Amino acid sequence: MDDRHNLLDTITNAFVPIHPDGYKFVAGGAIATLLLFLFAPTLGWLCAIATIFCAYFFRDPERVTPDRPGLVVSSADGKVSAVVENVTAPRELALGTEARTRISVFLSVFDVHIVRAPVGGKIVHSTYVPGAFINAELDKASEENERQAFVIETKSGAKIGVVMIAGLVARRIVPFVGDGASLDAGQRMGLIRFGSRVDLYLPPDMDVLAEQGQTAIAGETVLAVAEKGRS
Repeated sequence: MDDRHNLLDTITNAFVPIHPDGYKFVAGGAIATLLLFLFAPTLGWLCAIATIFCAYFFRDPERVTPDRPGLVVSSADGKVSAVVENVTAPRELALGTEARTRISVFLSVFDVHIVRAPVGGKIVHSTYVPGAFINAELDKASEENERQAFVIETKSGAKIGVVMIAGLVARRIVPFVGDGASLDAGQRMGLIRFGSRVDLYLPPDMDVLAEQGQTAIAGETVLAVAEKGRS
């Protein structure tokens, strides 16, 4: 393999694909940019910057998910904003009153917004809850904001709750899967547009590894592991 080919591969690999949901936004921005350049060049440059950012926001990189049984990986890119033990899962998850651990990951507008499955399994419950659009970093966003909830049951029977929460800027949650879908760990589950949060609700027999303040990568960062003997 020659140096020229290596350089070409390096340049090509630097470009991250855009998720199809973003095509209409990028195309609309590009058309608006061209029109503005004809009549108001200054606004055209501003629109061009906004269009480039839109393409950046909808990026959809490939991820390599650990394949060891019992692992719970992050569903979202962003900062682990909270690790709270002994909480009751929200009613929309229909997980009863069993004490669980909630791990919250906050996504800024600069993070990848594709949400991925934390574990492999089957979606046994999903529901959409309309709501407000307060700052997703606030604890009360779990109960007040618009959200899409899923419950994934693993082969061992463990049930993991995943809640995609809209934020202050986010105005749309786009689920890719629904009831009955079988998922692999790290598989794409949905998209939240322009800033948001994802909460995971884990059963009590999980050894939580996540620390508040750490940076998580969807589909790759291990947040918890099942205790020995569970998978």
